[in-house]
Amino acid sequence: MLLGYARVSKSEDQETALQIRALKKAGCKKVFEEAAPGGRWDRPELHRLLDQMRAGDTLVVWKLDRLSRSLKDLLVILERIDAMGAKFRSLTESIDTSGPAGRMMMQMLGSFAEFEREMIRERTRAGLREAREKGRLPGRKPRITEEQKKEIVEAVASGRKSAAEMARLFKIHRATISRFVSQARTTPSPKAVP
Repeated sequence: MLLGYARVSKSEDQETALQIRALKKAGCKKVFEEAAPGGRWDRPELHRLLDQMRAGDTLVVWKLDRLSRSLKDLLVILERIDAMGAKFRSLTESIDTSGPAGRMMMQMLGSFAEFEREMIRERTRAGLREAREKGRLPGRKPRITEEQKKEIVEAVASGRKSAAEMARLFKIHRATISRFVSQARTTPSPKAVP
């Protein structure tokens, strides 16, 4: 059975009519229609289609980017289709995995995706290395400054404010306040220079 999948992005002011006509003309008995971004994995109609596919079925799309805009996600979907014993066909790009040329094209896409992932890893490692050399630490900046930590610890330790009050005041979790106070108790204070 030929199962069609038509998708437009929510942000785009488009309709799926053109895609549906092409899919019906290609022989699709059932067409799953969706308005969702192609880079997102949570697309209910796509999952419904994949759940209904059986060995020997073919998933047909009007264009490759209608299935997914991410090469990685596209390959995950295609591997899932292949594992079911089903096939894939893209009308615009003339890709059909039922034949050797289509399977070769999918293997080439897989190679490009692997190359892309490795290049991203390499750039990320180089960027982190450069940031460390410049004295910057990767990750999110702390919401609370050292000065604010001292203020919190002094207020709680002196009894002026409770941990809950300071948590509300600084809009952080109470456990964070407790951690600051316990760190201050275990960290030796700097000795005064005479």
